[in-house]
Amino acid sequence: MEKRVMTDGKRRRGLMVASALLGGVLALSACSGSDDKAGGDDGDTSSAQASADAAAAKKTSEAAIAITPKDGSNNASINNAAKVTVSKGTLTEVTMETADGTAVAGEISADKASWAPTGQLERSTTYKITAAATDSEGRVAHENGSFTTVSPANSFIGNFTPEDGSTVGVGMPVSINFDKSITNKAEVQKGITVSSSSGQEVVGHWFSANRLDFRPEDYWTGGSTVTLKLNLDGVEGASGLYGVQQKTVTFKIGRNQVSIVDAKTKTMKVTQDGKTIKTIPISAGSPENKTYQGVMVMSEKFKETRMDGATVGFTDDDGKGEYDIKDVPHAIRLSASGTFIHGNYWGAKSVFGSVNTSHGCVGLSDTKGANDPNTTAAWFYNNSMIGDVVVVQNTGDKTIAPDNGLNGWNLDWAAWKAGSAA
Repeated sequence: MEKRVMTDGKRRRGLMVASALLGGVLALSACSGSDDKAGGDDGDTSSAQASADAAAAKKTSEAAIAITPKDGSNNASINNAAKVTVSKGTLTEVTMETADGTAVAGEISADKASWAPTGQLERSTTYKITAAATDSEGRVAHENGSFTTVSPANSFIGNFTPEDGSTVGVGMPVSINFDKSITNKAEVQKGITVSSSSGQEVVGHWFSANRLDFRPEDYWTGGSTVTLKLNLDGVEGASGLYGVQQKTVTFKIGRNQVSIVDAKTKTMKVTQDGKTIKTIPISAGSPENKTYQGVMVMSEKFKETRMDGATVGFTDDDGKGEYDIKDVPHAIRLSASGTFIHGNYWGAKSVFGSVNTSHGCVGLSDTKGANDPNTTAAWFYNNSMIGDVVVVQNTGDKTIAPDNGLNGWNLDWAAWKAGSAA
C-alpha cells in the first residue's frame, strides 16, 4: 500500500478551506440563531407583559368613587356639600367623622349609587370621609377625602320673623335681620322668596345692610298662607362671607283686624274686615310728649312688663327715669323705640276718652295685676295678635319711621319697591 504524506503547504490550504467552510456555517448558524433567539425572547417578553397587564386589569375595580367637596377644601357648606357617588359600581361602605373621631350619621341611597349625611354639619369643623365600592366583578375600590366647613367668621345667617307655623295679623311683614353686613344684596335677595296663597305680589325692601323686609302692596289677605324660602346656602353675601341657611317657613294670616286710634277724639275703633266691632276710650301722648302717627304693627305682647323712662330718654335732673313702673299690664309693642299700647291702672279712670296724658304710648283703662278680664285693656289684649295693625291719627307728631319696628307700611308701594335689590 502506498502511503502518501501531505506536505505542509497542502495541509495549510486544507485547514484554511475547512476553516472557511466552518466559519460560514457558524456565521450562518449565528445569524440564524441570533434571529431565532431575538424573535423568541421578544415574543416571550411581550406575551408575558400582556398576560401581566390582563391580570392587573382583572384585579383593578372599574368602580369610580367621587367625594365632594374636593379633598382639602375650605369654607364648605354645612348643608349639601358632603356627598359620595360612584359610577360603574355600587357603594358598600361609607364612613364620615370629625377630626376628633366623632361619627357622622349618613345613608347610602336605595340604588347604592350615592351617600349623604342625614343631618346638618357643624360650622368650622374638619370632616374625613372614607368610601368603598365594588364593580360588577366584585372588585373593590377605595377613596377618601377631607374638607373643612365654613367658619362662623366667614358665614352669615338671617334671623327672621314671624315664626314657622305661627298665625299672625294682616300687617305682619317678613323681616330678616342678618348677623353680618350684606354687600351683595342682589345675590342674597335672589336666594330668598316669599309667596302667598292669595297670589299677592310680594317685594323685598332693604332698610340697611343688615335688614331685609318683605310685604305685599296692601295688607295680607286674611286666611291666606305665606311661605318663606331661604336658599342661602353657599351664597356669597360679601367678600369671603357665605350663607349657610336652607329652610322653608310657613305661617298663616288670621282675621283682618285693624284698630284706628284718634288722638283728637281720644278713642280707638277696633275693626274686623272693615267693620267696627268695638270702640274703646284711650289716652294718647300729652302735648309735650306726642304719640307718633302712622301705621304700626304689633310685634310683641306682654301680660305684664316693666317700663322705665330712662331707657327711652325720659329722665329727670338726676338722670333717673321720669317713671319706672314694674308691672305695666297688657302691653303690646308698636315700635322698637318704645311705643306701646297698654293698660294703665295708675291714672284716673276719667282721663280715658277725655285727656291725652301719656309719654307717647296709647293707654287703656286697666287694673293692677292684669287679672281683671272685664277691663278694656284686657279685652283688647285678648283679642289682638302679633301682626295686627294699629293706625294712629291726629296726634300732631311726625309719622313713625318705617324701620322703627315692623312699620314698613308707612312707605308707599313705589318707595317700597325702590328699596328692592332684585
